[in-house]
Amino acid sequence: MMGYLLTAGSNFTAESLQTFFASTGFAGATWGNIIMICVAFFLLYLAIKHKFEPLLLLTIAFGMLLTNLPGAGMYHASLFADGHVHWENFVNEAGLLDYLYLGVKLGIYPCLIFIGVGAMTDFGPLIANPKSFLLGAAAQIGIFLTFIGAYALGFTPAQASSIGIIGGADGPTAIYLTSKLAPELLGPIAVAAYSYMALVPVIQPPIMRLLTTKKERAIKMSQLRPVSKTEKIIFPLVIAVIISLLLPSAAPLIGCLMLGNLMKECGVVERLSKTVQNELMNIVVIFLGITVGATATAEAFINLRTLSILLLGVIAFGLGTAGGVLLAKFMNLFAKDGNKINPLIGSAGVSAVPMAARVSQLEGQKENPSNFLLMHAMGPNVAGVVGSAVAAGILLSYLG
Repeated sequence: MMGYLLTAGSNFTAESLQTFFASTGFAGATWGNIIMICVAFFLLYLAIKHKFEPLLLLTIAFGMLLTNLPGAGMYHASLFADGHVHWENFVNEAGLLDYLYLGVKLGIYPCLIFIGVGAMTDFGPLIANPKSFLLGAAAQIGIFLTFIGAYALGFTPAQASSIGIIGGADGPTAIYLTSKLAPELLGPIAVAAYSYMALVPVIQPPIMRLLTTKKERAIKMSQLRPVSKTEKIIFPLVIAVIISLLLPSAAPLIGCLMLGNLMKECGVVERLSKTVQNELMNIVVIFLGITVGATATAEAFINLRTLSILLLGVIAFGLGTAGGVLLAKFMNLFAKDGNKINPLIGSAGVSAVPMAARVSQLEGQKENPSNFLLMHAMGPNVAGVVGSAVAAGILLSYLG
């Protein structure tokens, strides 16, 4: 009798252990899950150790980690298949990250971040030197050239647009456009966009030096005129109206950007301005990063297409940098000696604010220590924020 009980107990214990193991994530782990978890750890390392855009790269990496934990069921790509939200399946299938991802899918998070960006942006240098608009526009050429290249390589027009927008060096805009046109590429494109933004000081200087002479890099520019408070208040109103009328598809991003800037410049809602710059911005960044990272599943990330996106992204970024520099050089052909533009500020036309402007300043001081280009470079830099949103609106109007 005792032997029977021992045998039965042993079988029960073995079956229980097998049942328990089958219910754990270890049983369902695939090589894809393991690889993606390692990628997440690598991105966390870059964010923490090397401070590569840590505010978003850390949350994206952790979202990537959560979505690739087998059995956790936090994100289900099937609920967003074919570019639509399958509301009928939400009650029974949705996990935590599925609900949070709705803010990305519905275009809420990027627009809220643009309110914060607007409240932290000073358009004064752009108002003082309207020619900066041209440099900011020229830097968007990388978006459209890369779109053509990606389409030629076999990507659909919608996917090619989402890849090209990486060249704008504007993370929220890239996420906004990709969530509308090619949500299946959201993970790789977000990682590429924010990684290259962090690598601005590495990517841009060689291109800037290659396209300019020592004499051009040493050009000193005259001090910008003071900009009145009235001009700063009128500017976001005029830009919001004109761009929204010309390009309605860009209205959500441009409208939110200019709302944030108006809060900052009008001086009567200081509490709201501080809130959108700090508390609101921080909360939305957390939700945006985690949910964008959640889309980086093994099926969506581990393929040759992802490598192509990473390669095309850096090409787009490089072409955008070159576009701004070359236009500045072209404008100098028609400028008098005292009014020439230092071509280095053209590279700041990509909207990595204020990092790209700082790179222009550093490169200019290497050739002429008495040269101060930061405020001049901020003009194209903030113009690039507007330009990338306009470029996204153009692509969305044709392909959305």
